[in-house]
Amino acid sequence: QVQLVESGGGLVQPGDSLRLSCSISGRSLSTYYMGWFRQAPGKDRILVAAFPWTGITRTVYADSVKDRFVMSRDFVKREVYLEMNNLKIEDTAVYFCAADQGFSNGSAAWRSWGQGTQVTVSS
Repeated sequence: QVQLVESGGGLVQPGDSLRLSCSISGRSLSTYYMGWFRQAPGKDRILVAAFPWTGITRTVYADSVKDRFVMSRDFVKREVYLEMNNLKIEDTAVYFCAADQGFSNGSAAWRSWGQGTQVTVSS
């Protein structure tokens, strides 16, 4: 099992940038995928970005965030990040860090979750 703690959410204006962090503790991540999901009020939790903790597999991004969001990792700190640029009102949601030993677009398949961090984009 891994434990995940997100940070970095907040209230920003459209066009602003924000970086979310996810601190990871627990077992080795060598066989894990890491993902960022988001859930807006009344909506399903959807995949924003994901990649394997190790390896060179290309990062998967939701179409709605491609070219605006960048997911990255720090192996030493055992952290993953979500750099969010040119934020839009529709990006408002609770953002969750997730981990699992397999990849799925669906949130139900991911077994380890952080508590979530609120991102609000408003003018």
